[in-house]
Amino acid sequence: MNKKVLGYSIPVNRVLSWRERNISDRHFTLMLSFAVGFFAAVAAFILHWIIKRIELLLTNGFTAYSFNWLYLVFPVVGILITSLFVRYVVKDNISHGITRILYAISTKQSRLKAHNCWTSVIASAVTIGFGGSVGAEAPIVLTGSAIGSNLGQFFKMNRRILMLLVGCGASAAIAGIFKAPIAGVVFTFEILMIDLTMASLLPILIASVTATCFTYLFVGNNALFHFTLGEDWLIERVPASILLGVACGLISLYFIRTMNFCEGIFGRLKSRPYVRLVVGGLLLSGLIFVFPSLYGEGYSSINILLNGTTESEWGSILSNSFFYGHDKLLVVYVALVLLTKVFATSATNGGGGCGGTFAPSLFIGAFGGFLFSRLWNMYGIGPFLPEKNFALLGMAGVMAGVMHAPLTGIFLIAEITGGYQLFTPLIIVSIFSYLTIILFEPYSIYGMRLAREGKLLTHHTDHSVLTLMSLDSIIHKEDIHVTPDMELGQLVHAISRSRNSFIPVLDNADNLLGEIDIAKIRSVLFRTELYHHFKVRQLMSPPKAVLGVNDPMEDVMRVFEETNAINLPVLSTDNRLIGYINRTRMYAMYRQLVSDFSAD
Repeated sequence: MNKKVLGYSIPVNRVLSWRERNISDRHFTLMLSFAVGFFAAVAAFILHWIIKRIELLLTNGFTAYSFNWLYLVFPVVGILITSLFVRYVVKDNISHGITRILYAISTKQSRLKAHNCWTSVIASAVTIGFGGSVGAEAPIVLTGSAIGSNLGQFFKMNRRILMLLVGCGASAAIAGIFKAPIAGVVFTFEILMIDLTMASLLPILIASVTATCFTYLFVGNNALFHFTLGEDWLIERVPASILLGVACGLISLYFIRTMNFCEGIFGRLKSRPYVRLVVGGLLLSGLIFVFPSLYGEGYSSINILLNGTTESEWGSILSNSFFYGHDKLLVVYVALVLLTKVFATSATNGGGGCGGTFAPSLFIGAFGGFLFSRLWNMYGIGPFLPEKNFALLGMAGVMAGVMHAPLTGIFLIAEITGGYQLFTPLIIVSIFSYLTIILFEPYSIYGMRLAREGKLLTHHTDHSVLTLMSLDSIIHKEDIHVTPDMELGQLVHAISRSRNSFIPVLDNADNLLGEIDIAKIRSVLFRTELYHHFKVRQLMSPPKAVLGVNDPMEDVMRVFEETNAINLPVLSTDNRLIGYINRTRMYAMYRQLVSDFSAD
């Protein structure tokens, strides 16, 4: 088999054979992880470069002291272009990037489509550049994971290594965007639920550090966020840090619940894409017109909150809006932006745009932390709280709550801002935010959709193995069946052709009516004088249980244990027989997957 790579025809099988003979899977995985890190850094650089060029082109002439009517136009145009691109070029769903990675890991053997290596970059760049109030992180994580998956598929790596390369891509994407290698590694283990072993840690570290180094080469020392410590952290501020953590958990709950509510509304308009575009576009453009801080990722507004020290400096966040010049309304503006950000994000994606919730969670966290500390100081509740420090802590808190990832929140914020002096309060806020949100939501915003379907991997090995098992791979298609009106003589003929101890009884529409258990009819099976006296309907018995084609493997295992059955039928959603699952074969595959999943 020959394939064309960069215009040249090469004998792929020969290359693969040479690799298998001369390079072990372990060493080759390390080589691939380096390549994944490099390509993920390139993709992240291209994405942010395009976003900045579009934003600069569109908003360069805007004045700071008045509102701008073009805010009503740009977001709608961006969503329209993205929708057309997805509908007529991509022809596939590329939204919910991190959820799609989790879905691919749990149900598609970590196989992501080739177009995911570039389509999310283009779609999200247009969406965000034109003002879409979403983040670029989830699309670039999907891109990095797709690069890892497709490299692994090209070199025919097994499922365990494919999963690892997907994790390498995700880690490299986060590391490349934020120049935060530790956060990239922690993100992969905490969000994607890839088991932490020495075999998995080294490739992910290589990919993460590689992406970080190349990002420095591409963009220099410039960082997404700039932060200087306002005041040293004091032990007297522990109560305030705990309360901020609880507040961040409640803000995260508001974010998740509101996002799901809005997604449900836009989901009902799925068959009417242009109605979705109008509703989402008008809502988004209207919110951005009133609150320009909602334009794009919002990182410039975050930097204002992280670096401001005076009212005039913080007041610059009111630029381009009706609030400009009214610094006394700063608290009102910050509170309204915090409440409306989730609607702007939902409208962007619901209307047809492409982006993630990573940046919005950072945005809401910064605004929430600033608002908490400003209100605390205004009403003299306790010791003075430096607003810029608490804006930083709020970013970690909301991220920990929305993603159910306290470690990611801690290390990401510490790395991207250099705020290691606040490591202790970062830990306090993140932990209390997480403890608050899990009281209401057991799963992250990324995992809750899959958790409802029983398709979410966890760090519980047994549950993860059951999730990875494919029902289709263990279904035996039964070719021989009988009808209820067949006589015993015809049944005996069918039994002679079957290799099983049972035969399904179907009607004309292939609906399962019962089963013939050969052991139960042995007493009449060889009495030829009865061949015309009995019919199948008199000899059949109901199955011990029936499985559905969409049943999760955890339920399948439980049904086998409760019934002690050897074989159970699997029916389609319209009650037609698909085939049978054999208990012995199922447990053999389970043991093999446990072995592969746990191997170092």
